Amino acid sequence: MTGIKKWLDGSLQGLDRATQSGSRRLARRTSRRSFISRLGGWATGAALLPLLPVARALASAGNADSVLDDDQSCEYWRYCALHGTLCSCCGGSYSQCPPGSEVSPISWVGTCHNPDDGRDYLISYNDCCGKPICERCYCHNTERERPVYMTAKSAAVLWCFGTESRAYHCTVAAVLGEAGQDG
Repeated sequence: MTGIKKWLDGSLQGLDRATQSGSRRLARRTSRRSFISRLGGWATGAALLPLLPVARALASAGNADSVLDDDQSCEYWRYCALHGTLCSCCGGSYSQCPPGSEVSPISWVGTCHNPDDGRDYLISYNDCCGKPICERCYCHNTERERPVYMTAKSAAVLWCFGTESRAYHCTVAAVLGEAGQDG
């Protein structure tokens, strides 16, 4: 046991001597101001690293899936042709109107691509009516939108017909089925 202790003490003393001599050599070659200046430069460079285009591209690539799965984001796959306010931000969900509003029986239909399974789906966009407009999460997505002369394929029309009130509140996006499938 004493042999191990002597060896350990000798190793620690050697480490102490090496650290001490290295510190003295560094102190002879540099001043405190120089050291602090270099340390500040490295800290600033590290802080600016996320601002580089490469870092931003990598960060956005890592968050792409989370945005496509967020039903309170205009980038959510069901909202590819939605023009209006998201009910998921206004007390409802992507497929249910918030309490106090009623779904319009008239809708427009879009075809959206689900990146999770690689399939296209028919999406029914229905306005929820009867409450004042919700002013959160406004989206203007026009993927595959047709000109206004094809009213049934236009999101720019107020669709609160067949409800007690024509006051627009928000829009839901319900999946009707897979596109291209015969019903």
